Amino acid sequence: MKIAMWSGPRNLSTALMYSFGSREDFTVSDEPFYAAYLNATGIQHPMNDEILTNQEQNPSNVALHCVGPNPENKEHWYQKHMCQHMIEGFPLDWAKKCENVYLIRHPARVIASYLVKRERPKINDIGFIQQYNIFKKLGGIIIDSNDIRSNPEESLQKLCDAINLPFDLQMLNWPQGGHKSDGIWAKHWYGSVWDSTGFAGAEGPLPVLNGDMKALCKKALPYYEELKKLSL
Repeated sequence: MKIAMWSGPRNLSTALMYSFGSREDFTVSDEPFYAAYLNATGIQHPMNDEILTNQEQNPSNVALHCVGPNPENKEHWYQKHMCQHMIEGFPLDWAKKCENVYLIRHPARVIASYLVKRERPKINDIGFIQQYNIFKKLGGIIIDSNDIRSNPEESLQKLCDAINLPFDLQMLNWPQGGHKSDGIWAKHWYGSVWDSTGFAGAEGPLPVLNGDMKALCKKALPYYEELKKLSL
């Protein structure tokens, strides 16, 4: 099995990658289209040059890799994909050969978390429109990160059942300090999850946003709400 997990930034995506990566029957990949996205758009991200140097920049080559043999001869392959990386012109039909899963999170939480790590985002930075469009094209399973945080075992059991994968209790914990498959950008973005050994507890009230960030949340919210209706 190949799982294409479609997420936006600041969305529990790394913790979920660690969860699947803790299984003996899985190998994982971290944002394979990141360098291709940066190269094609010219957008400047933290550690930009390092990412471009250390990862394949041709999106067609990345797509071929994603449907190639599973690394490490593992039975299953979990691929963590950022929806905002899949810009117009990048191949997407390859994902029809995968189990497509969509990890969603309320935009107020995404935006508040993003502001801690990078400058004020725009709508294309946070992936909500792209995630909705990818789902409309490919279909698949939707799961809310808030539900995972609230009850990891129950939520992951539901997800595994939905894709006909046996649940494994190893998914609830992982070693502290990161994963060998982390992208080179991990030292900038993954500090809190590096310190963790499992999913954090339930989230509190939604953060309060003001001004243009409040307007951004309002713009992203309908896409989240449409996917939320269809979530596990």
